[in-house]
This record gives sequence, C-alpha cells and structure tokens, in this order.
Amino acid sequence: MKIQSILLILISVLLMSGCSTKTETPQKPNIVIIFLDDSGYSDFSPFGQQKIETPNVNTLAQEGIMFKNFYVPQAVCSASRAALLSGCYPGRTKVFGAHGPNERGLDPAFPTMGEVFKRAGYATAVFGKWHIGDQPDTRPQSRGFDESCGLMYSNDMWKHHPEAPDYWGRFPLQFWENGEVTIPDVDSSDQKMLTKWYTEHAVDFINRHKNEPFLLYVPHNMLHVPLFVSPEFEGKSGVGLYGDVTLEVDWSVGQINKALKDNGIDDNTIVIFTSDNGPWIAYGNHAGTTPFREAKGTSFDGGTRSATIIKYPKELKGGQQSESALMTIDLLPTLCELAGVPLPETEIDGKNVWDIISGKENAVNPHEYYAFTNNKNFEAVLSGDGKWKLHLPHDYRTMTEIKGKDGIPGKYKQAHIDLSLFDMVNDPYETTNVIAEHPEIAEKLMAIAEKHKQKFFSEE
Repeated sequence: MKIQSILLILISVLLMSGCSTKTETPQKPNIVIIFLDDSGYSDFSPFGQQKIETPNVNTLAQEGIMFKNFYVPQAVCSASRAALLSGCYPGRTKVFGAHGPNERGLDPAFPTMGEVFKRAGYATAVFGKWHIGDQPDTRPQSRGFDESCGLMYSNDMWKHHPEAPDYWGRFPLQFWENGEVTIPDVDSSDQKMLTKWYTEHAVDFINRHKNEPFLLYVPHNMLHVPLFVSPEFEGKSGVGLYGDVTLEVDWSVGQINKALKDNGIDDNTIVIFTSDNGPWIAYGNHAGTTPFREAKGTSFDGGTRSATIIKYPKELKGGQQSESALMTIDLLPTLCELAGVPLPETEIDGKNVWDIISGKENAVNPHEYYAFTNNKNFEAVLSGDGKWKLHLPHDYRTMTEIKGKDGIPGKYKQAHIDLSLFDMVNDPYETTNVIAEHPEIAEKLMAIAEKHKQKFFSEE
C-alpha cells in the first residue's frame, strides 16, 4: 500500500507540474477607435491648440505616438468613414461624399471592420455617428456590431438646418440603439447629450467586456455643426461654444482611457484617436482650425490631414512623434496583423504598416502612393514616403470674405488649380508649385495617377 501511495503522489505531482508549465495563449489586443467629426488639425493642445488646455488628449499623446502626417482619402463624412471601416478607397466602394437619410451607403459586399473582427471572436460595438448606410442591411447591427447607439447620419440633417430646413425637415433625425429607434425625432436637448451618451456607453462596454477581446468604435458627432454640449461644459472653456465642445470631447477621451486603466487592460489595448477630415471653415467661430491649405471638402492637406495619436503600451513607447505618411485605409490590415485576425476575402487597398507605426529601423511604406478624391473626382496623389504631392487640374471651393458665425455658414467661391507639384517636406502648406524644378518627379506621379484612374475610375 505504501508503494502504491507513493506512486499516486508522484503521478499527481507530475500532472500538476505539467499544468503549471503549460503555455497560455496570449490574449488578443483590444481595439478602441475614437473618430471625431470635422475636427481641425490644431483643435487639441498637443497639435497646436493654445486657447484652451485639453489635458486628456495631452495624456494620450504622452502615452502614445503622435502622427503628424496621417491622412483620409476623402475629406467628407461618409467617404472617410467607409474607407476607415473597409480598408478601401472610395473609388473601390463608390462611397463618395456625405450620404443622407435612407441612402444605401457601404455595400455589404465590402466587409466592415466590425464584421472582420466579430468573425474572429471579438465583442464589437459602435457608439456614435454611423453615416455609411441607412437601410436595414447597411446599419450597424447588420454590419458586424453587437451593440450600437447613435445617429445614422450627420446631426445637421434635420429640420433646423440653417440653409435647407424644409428639405431636411422631411426626414426625422432619429436616435437608434441596438437596431431600434429609441428617439423618433431628436431635438436640441437630445443633441446636447450625444457626447455624454456615447461616452457612457463606451465605458460601460469596456467594463462588461474586460475579460474578452473587443473592438470599440466611437465616432463622435462633434465637432460637426450644429454644435451642442452638455450642461456640465457650457461656458467652461471661456472661448465660446466650439471650445466648450472641444473640452467635452477631451473629457470623453479621458473617461475611455480611465476605464481601460481601471479594468487593468490598458497595456493590451490599442487606442487610435483621429478625425474623419479637417474643419468645416464655412462656419467660422463654430469650426476648428488647421495650419494647412483649405479645409474639409477639398484634397488639400487642410481637408485630408488629421491629427492622430496611436497608443499601445504593450508594444509602443509613449511620448514620441512620427512624420511618416499613413492613411486610414491602413488601419484594418494593420490591426488584423496585430490581432492575428484574417483579412477580408475581398480585395482591399490598405496595407499592414506596423513596421512604420512601431518605428522599426529602415521601415519603408509599402504603398507607392496614396490617392485623394473629392466626391467622385480623383484629384491628387501623395508619394508613399510623404515627400511629394501632385494635384491634377481640378476646381475646389475656397472661402470668400463672407465668414460664418454662430452656426450660420459663410459663402464659398470656386477656384481652380492647374497641374501642380508640391514639396511636402519643405512646403507642407502647398503654397509653391515646383513642377518646373522637378519634372521627373511630376512625370512619375502622373504615371501613377493614370494607373489609379484606370483602376478605379475607368467606368466613370
């Protein structure tokens, strides 16, 4: 009996030893994308804001990497959102401009980030402005998001629109939650609560899903007009309503960042903070600021370059800045690579740029170029290294002397740019056409542009 007992003890010890040395499967990273609306490049203090402090975005910048040359392929709401979620150029998906109520949006043939990650076992949620489809099979619940709340399109598409109230008044601005309309006709008091509601839902989602990998997409309605802010932030900035709204968005960033830390998952969470395009400068004191040329609705950098921060404590050293050119279409394939999630079976245009994000020595952008459109017009290309930008001849809107104020827009006029080459290293403001000095660069980019046009716009 003694020998049998000893053998049983030895077997038990060996089994326990085997269990204790078993390698655990690493937990997949969580993903949080905070996507602002019409935020100017200089709206937050890490990127040049001087009138107010934005402490929570400051903290995010200290904990992550600031990307100073991060682009969207089109500086308009629906097009930029579809590009982010699908990893595709607008020319591929044909989602151009800003889609209104009941419009088709992004065709289900193009998988969204929500669908891609949900299939891989992620919990998924979107709290905020959707704006890539307002039909049963193109709303969030049908596009891979387990939980959702928010508006299906822009918050100015309502009966109080300053220029077209009769037209937009035909469509009630509805608030949706998990596939159901919970506020049939959003009013001003509801609009004041949007940023707070989205933030509360985001924090609650983090609290409930801290023990499993999740994708959380928070596309705020702000800082798009009409501007609204909750009572707690009214007058808080001291510089007007736009400043108040900026502070509340900054607060939201802080609440989300705090929830990740409180739940002990900050280290393994990728946080991306960026904007769908530049400021809508027609609205004057209700619009953000950018140091770059023009703004929203153009292919100049004032419209397409967004202040961006990426934080991933487990893999990225904080407090750094990057001048490398990147684009939203690259986020889907890069996040898939980091999470070990299969890419969509359909072709996408973005590429894995983790080597650039992580600062790997001698990393080279896998893109030969990035392309920019405005609505259905293909207008510019940027070299993959971000050094050169070629504008094809096109018309664009620019402001007149009639500026907007207090929610009433100013007036645009049409301008024209001929074939132009800009040195984006020495002239990031696109002021001086250097095509005569660098004809070989222009010729190379013109050939690239022609190939892109044939690939994506040959049927136009």
